[in-house]
Amino acid sequence: MMNIAVLVSGGGTNLQALIDYEKQMVQCPYHIAVVMSDRKDAFALQRARQAAIPTELVSSYAVLGSDTAKVATRDEKRLAVSNAVLSRCEKYHVDAIVLAGWLTVLCGSIVDVYRSRIINLHPALLPKFGGEGMWGHHVHEAVLAAHEVESGCTVHLVDAGCDTGKILVQKKVPVLDGDTPETLYARIAPFEHEALIEGVCKLADSLGFSAECRLPLDGL
Repeated sequence: MMNIAVLVSGGGTNLQALIDYEKQMVQCPYHIAVVMSDRKDAFALQRARQAAIPTELVSSYAVLGSDTAKVATRDEKRLAVSNAVLSRCEKYHVDAIVLAGWLTVLCGSIVDVYRSRIINLHPALLPKFGGEGMWGHHVHEAVLAAHEVESGCTVHLVDAGCDTGKILVQKKVPVLDGDTPETLYARIAPFEHEALIEGVCKLADSLGFSAECRLPLDGL
């Protein structure tokens, strides 16, 4: 079984899908060893605690201390958080890392140490609408402004770039007349759960772990 760290910044609906899938599947190929957040108020941390999963806060303020974090540059904060994540991954004997609504760009040693073992869920059809600033509602607003006829989500490997790694899974949905960022997100969200679990299963298989994956995800 593949030990994974799930990195989150918000509500954690995709984390919940991973938790539920692990509970339901007798031969689930992964085990959530730890959940980390770069936001102390992320509801995802509560979801993890309710499931008895260890949690770690790795915000720049938690890692650097408030005084240092106030004057640190963006790159310094990113590196400090990335190094903290790497340290926690070693502590929990993590085989792979899953970014599920994680906002801090990983950099430094962790990208090399976990090369081809980090996956990210992105709320659009990469390579379109990726890169700096493309997260959450910003992505859906950009899709609508570009008058796209379809959108969806992508699970990809993480490399030294931003949303540039090899694509593992994509799910597509139509963009409808009258859509708002909220309605478009609501249509994509169920497919995010499915894509993320499928991506984790593919990663497990590539790393030599047994990867039985039941799709669609009934009841999730």
